[in-house]
Amino acid sequence: MDQEPGEKVPLFKKWSRWYVLVAGFLLLNILLFYFLTKHFS
Repeated sequence: MDQEPGEKVPLFKKWSRWYVLVAGFLLLNILLFYFLTKHFS
């Protein structure tokens, strides 16, 4: 995967780190909405 001049460097080099990031973001959303639902119910 060669980069063109001026192209941004990818945030992560491995796909497994993207999966961890996305799973963590989804877990954070689930917990946030769970606590909001408990608080306002």
